[in-house]
Amino acid sequence: MNLSEIVEERQQKFFQQGLKRSQEIVENLLLLRFGAIDEALSQIIERLLKLPPKESSRLILQSSREELLAKLGH
Repeated sequence: MNLSEIVEERQQKFFQQGLKRSQEIVENLLLLRFGAIDEALSQIIERLLKLPPKESSRLILQSSREELLAKLGH
C-alpha cells in the first residue's frame, strides 16, 4: 500500500466517523426534544444531516414535531 492509499483510507475513516457522530448528535437532539424517534422522525434524519449544523439544531429545538415534519418531510 502506498502513501496516497493510506491517506485516502484514513480520510475515508475520519469522514465516516464524523458522519456517525453527526447522526448521533441529531438523534440525541430529537430524543431530547420529542422523547422518542418514531418512523416519521427517523425518515427526516438524512435531510437534517444535509443541513448546516446550526440550521438543523435550530429547526429541531424551535420547531414543533409537526412543523419539522412539514418542512423536511416528503
